[in-house]
Amino acid sequence: MNTTNLISSAQSLINSESPSMAQDFAWLRRGVVEIFPQPTDVDSESETLEKRLATTSRPLRVKLGIDPTGADIHLGHSIPVRKLRAFQDAGHTAVLIIGDFTARIGDPTGKSEVRRQLTEAEVAQNAQTYLDQVRPILDFDTPGRLEVRYNSEWLSRLDLGKILELLSTMTVGQMLAKEGFAERYKKENPIFLHEFLYPLMQGYDSVAVEADVELGGTDQKFNIAVGRDLQRHFGQKPQFGLLLPILIGTDGVQKMSKSLGNYVGLSEHPSDKYQKLQGVPDQLLTQYFELLTDLALEKLPANPRDRQLLLAWEVVKQYHGEAAANQAKEAADSGGKKGAIPEFSLAEIPQFPVKLAYLLNVSGLCKSSGEGKRKIQEGGVYLDGDRITNVDTTFAQPDELAQKVLQVGKNKFVRLVP
Repeated sequence: MNTTNLISSAQSLINSESPSMAQDFAWLRRGVVEIFPQPTDVDSESETLEKRLATTSRPLRVKLGIDPTGADIHLGHSIPVRKLRAFQDAGHTAVLIIGDFTARIGDPTGKSEVRRQLTEAEVAQNAQTYLDQVRPILDFDTPGRLEVRYNSEWLSRLDLGKILELLSTMTVGQMLAKEGFAERYKKENPIFLHEFLYPLMQGYDSVAVEADVELGGTDQKFNIAVGRDLQRHFGQKPQFGLLLPILIGTDGVQKMSKSLGNYVGLSEHPSDKYQKLQGVPDQLLTQYFELLTDLALEKLPANPRDRQLLLAWEVVKQYHGEAAANQAKEAADSGGKKGAIPEFSLAEIPQFPVKLAYLLNVSGLCKSSGEGKRKIQEGGVYLDGDRITNVDTTFAQPDELAQKVLQVGKNKFVRLVP
């Protein structure tokens, strides 16, 4: 599919049901796993989110919390942000909460062990990179459409009395019902008391901003439900929870994760994004289109290869513009056919420094990069007799390693050549 056809195809596939016009709320349900609570047979007259949207006389306050626990976010993280933008386009107020306070604890959801607590400076630096990366998605310019809040604004002011009040709203049994806690308790892995505070603090965010709706991944249902309980406790109308799927990574097997290498980062170069997305497995293409684009699913090309190319082009266009998407496609075509590096992007191609932990693995001194990191942390790795203790040690130039001796323990050696 050539560039002209890609542009034409994308334009014809743009979803005609914009949020402000679609009275059946197709935009709301797109890609959504669950909206809760829903009316039951016993209480069929309960309000639904659709009903609240249709009858409200004011913009709803739609909350999304992001804990800046790392420097980069990937396309999987963009899914709730895109849904937040859909609410903005429908006339509602997006409340983006930067969890600068809760990030110092880290969400224990899905973790088998306690997370390292971050410093205030680390969190502040990560928060700025997060905002820079979501800027192409959200409407930062229309008055009244976005509030960016930092939860240290209210959480840092809680006194012991208020903390005890929060703790009194939940039992230990309820906390242990949380999947991650239950598994760790069963395996007798330590659970620290400050981790129990995390769901309560995230829930209190909903009280502080008076949220009508909270967005999150399917792994966030417990935390969102805690927010509903706390709002009820403090005399507010409980929020609706809207759950979105966890994106499978480009390997087609495991969830998208930087540590697994199956991710597409929002801050990556357009060519890198394009190269990764044009190889997304066929069985994932429909989900990727549904969650990462606004294109009409029923009109997608029948040919899987055309779908891959359209997906890559469309996503790159969203974050970098049409010209960058066209350049990324031309670079991929040129590289694929001739093995050449396109001149226009040569200076922009990112360098790939070699990590010491990786070097320990490929040299045979360690069985894996993970073992290499452990050996470095234990002080058992030497380069020309000098102990290396930084697990993030990298080498950008081959000359740095020429003829040097890499050693692990007392008896394992290799001599490195450029």
